Amino acid sequence: MSLRNEISAVAVSSRTAVAAALFAAALPAAASAQNASPADEGAAAADTIVVTGFRASLLNAINEKRTAEQIVESISAEDIGKLPDASIAESIARLPGLTSQRVNGRSNSIAIRGFAPDFSTTLLNGREQTSTGDNRAVEYDQYPSEVVSAVNVYKTPMASLVGQGLSGTVDMRTIRPLEAGKRIISVGARGSYADLGKLNAGSDDMGYRINGMYVDQFANDTIGVALGASYTDEPYQIQEFNAWGYGETADGSRVIGGSKSYVTSTKLKRLGLNGTLQWQPTPNLTTTLDGFYSNFKDDQIKRGVELPLSMDTDTAVLTNPTVVDGLVTGGTFTGVKGLARNDLFNRHAKLYSFGWNTKWEGDDGWKAFVDVSYSKTDRSELSIETTAGTGRYLVGAYDTVGFTMSPKGAIFSPTINYGDYGSILLTSPQGWGGDQTAVDGTRIINGQDGYYNDRRIKDELWQYRVEVEHEFESGFLHSIQAGWNYTNRSKTLVPEEYFLGLAANTDGLTSVPVPDQYRTGLTSLQYLGLGQVISYDPAALVRDGIYNRVANPYGDVVVKSYAIRERLMTAYLQGNLDADVGSAHLTGNFGVQAQWTDQNSRGASAVLLGQNPNGSPNVGALVRNDSVDYLDVLPSMNLSLRFPSETVVRFAAAREIIRPRLDDMRASEKFDYTITGGVAQVTGESGNPYLRPWRANAIDLTFEQYFSGKGYIAAQFFWKDLKSYIYNQQFTVPTDTLSLQDPGNGVVLSPTAQLTTPINGKGGKLYGVEVATTLPFETFVSALEGFGVTGSVAYTKTKIKPTPDSPSTDLPGYSKWVANGTAYFEKAGFNARGSVRYRSTFLGEVSGFAANRVRRRAKAETIIDAQIGYDFQAGSALEGLSLYIQGQNLTDEPFVTTNPGDNREIIDYQRYGRRYLAGFSYKF
Repeated sequence: MSLRNEISAVAVSSRTAVAAALFAAALPAAASAQNASPADEGAAAADTIVVTGFRASLLNAINEKRTAEQIVESISAEDIGKLPDASIAESIARLPGLTSQRVNGRSNSIAIRGFAPDFSTTLLNGREQTSTGDNRAVEYDQYPSEVVSAVNVYKTPMASLVGQGLSGTVDMRTIRPLEAGKRIISVGARGSYADLGKLNAGSDDMGYRINGMYVDQFANDTIGVALGASYTDEPYQIQEFNAWGYGETADGSRVIGGSKSYVTSTKLKRLGLNGTLQWQPTPNLTTTLDGFYSNFKDDQIKRGVELPLSMDTDTAVLTNPTVVDGLVTGGTFTGVKGLARNDLFNRHAKLYSFGWNTKWEGDDGWKAFVDVSYSKTDRSELSIETTAGTGRYLVGAYDTVGFTMSPKGAIFSPTINYGDYGSILLTSPQGWGGDQTAVDGTRIINGQDGYYNDRRIKDELWQYRVEVEHEFESGFLHSIQAGWNYTNRSKTLVPEEYFLGLAANTDGLTSVPVPDQYRTGLTSLQYLGLGQVISYDPAALVRDGIYNRVANPYGDVVVKSYAIRERLMTAYLQGNLDADVGSAHLTGNFGVQAQWTDQNSRGASAVLLGQNPNGSPNVGALVRNDSVDYLDVLPSMNLSLRFPSETVVRFAAAREIIRPRLDDMRASEKFDYTITGGVAQVTGESGNPYLRPWRANAIDLTFEQYFSGKGYIAAQFFWKDLKSYIYNQQFTVPTDTLSLQDPGNGVVLSPTAQLTTPINGKGGKLYGVEVATTLPFETFVSALEGFGVTGSVAYTKTKIKPTPDSPSTDLPGYSKWVANGTAYFEKAGFNARGSVRYRSTFLGEVSGFAANRVRRRAKAETIIDAQIGYDFQAGSALEGLSLYIQGQNLTDEPFVTTNPGDNREIIDYQRYGRRYLAGFSYKF
């Protein structure tokens, strides 16, 4: 019998345990096998030991890894459902060589082998998905953990894997009802508590989550139905310190430039629905229809105080500084015109995903399938920023602010009470934005009183695929596959940005108290020494006309919009190996993909038309439409040599690619100028619609040792040579080749301009090693049945230059060390688990002004989660019921970013607090 047939036999004989693990996606607690019939139970008891719960999920993952033809990491439903995971990302982040970045206290993006999320792709049931972000990378908080039954992370590609990434490919799987073989009905619920409390007036510190799953078969098991649903309504609370940056004093010491610190309250509401309908009219023919829907709402209110300090060169003055090793660690600023902030950020997204697959498996060795899928995301991001203070621009009291630097940022001692509604008024304390006039004549005088940014993103993807495979009865070549895939994707971003001005400010002097009906109390910033701040609903003030909206006329708004279309045709040929080599057995595959890409980008080009009376550039726009096409040939090979001692040695080699960031491909450009001595020095930046992909040659070598199918230890070595990398390059171009007009007022254009644009260039090397293990202690000591550990350590080294002509530096998302581990006990219904995740310092991506992405150096972090629970056993009156208590971020680990060169210069310090959860699941 060939190894493939042996694997099939193992899969059939262990179907009960595997199915129990898969179906537990709807259950946050352990699944059990007590739903089997008495006859089945008797047969199982006679020749096998049924393992359930988390241990079953580990066995399932080990079997997936052992039998796979690629280097793959896997988690099944038990692993996803039982840990305190807000999204799939937190489950995936525990796999060897993977980690995540937290945003608002949740993990929503995955880095694989030291590469940023941009370098990986995500599939749902083997199909490409649209994204709720600006780029390609899927944001995993869109996917409830309960509606996914398993996740496979492919670290090496193969020719038949369509939509593969450069660092890896994440394939999320939903349940297949005909493979289940029995009816399953399950429900679950949990409550959550954020221990930071209700930081903002009107916010919550308690929430809930409910889910359910129904699986059944009809018509003599020829029709199968699976329906799943999950609804979340949970709050997240955050204490934030943020520094503008750090400047220099007259003697060269570094000093904080300003502070914008908030308490943020987030309410996450998410409805996830998935359904699968299968029909198998004959044993050879199966047709499957899948659907997934997610309605995601992440609403934030941010209240705080902004203090312009050393970077406010107009009025703020530093006195009595204390300097330690070149950093001002304390002192007093006088002449500070502080701002009370009430900001809103609402992020709403709807994701639709449908797929239809028909598969034929003939008795003569021929197989074929046809697959059609559609994915669509509609997303809106509304941010409203409003300011208040003691008076407009140069009017009103100035603050005297003492400060002391700490590892958590700056601690302040102001003299003004920012929680006094009588003295803190709606206004523009700094006069930012100057004077603006709307098309209808509405004016903003002596500065904007806020900012309104509404971003609309639409992402749509059609995918069509056919494949034919033929199996051979003998020989080293087990089968050969040939396939064709066509993907058509379009993505658009349209921003609408406005200055906000008080309707009552007609003379340039007016400030307005917050009307009583909009006041929501006070919000405490005592953790930074800032006392309290006035609190109100900024959206209501805009809605009811307290503010006027004046469109932002500057070119940096219009050039943020883009429309990208990609058409990819992929043809592939793959041979699958199955042969004896001495006492060992060789399996694997070799093949090639040919990928034709036709990409088109449409955008706006900002054009200088002269100078406004107030000295600002007068900007117009031209429409650009650019296209390019290219071919990539991607050979790949995966070999697995399997020895009788349960040792597996794997070797893989491949050409890998990932297409450019969509926002880098925008056909848009903008220009600005600074006037010095009657000469306008022109600078600009643009996208590049002609970008080619990142490309790499990769080699992997893995040694795996398994222990009676219950545990394993593996060492995985990898090496990637990036032949192409995308970075920003500055070019000097003649201004007479640009769409620029004479600035007027006697000012002349400089003969050249500096233009920054992303281009393709040489890359570099990235290599590393991952050591992973799962060790049930009963494998070595029978008395320790139920105890075990699973975990990994990964080390990655990079020699890539993200910027040319500069030393090698870290890639975005790169951590040199990544480690995770879980210790567990599971026996007689009792279960307990502790999990730890560590990543060393990395270059993180956060949201800056007007939702622009900003990269900052993040400090190392260690996240600890734990849970205890009990599953009522077979024969009890509560059979099928599971109870559990969970804790998340038990050490209250913050997210911290610093300035390069001195980690004492804290930029962000975000404290998320601990989260406690308690719930149940019931399966019947």
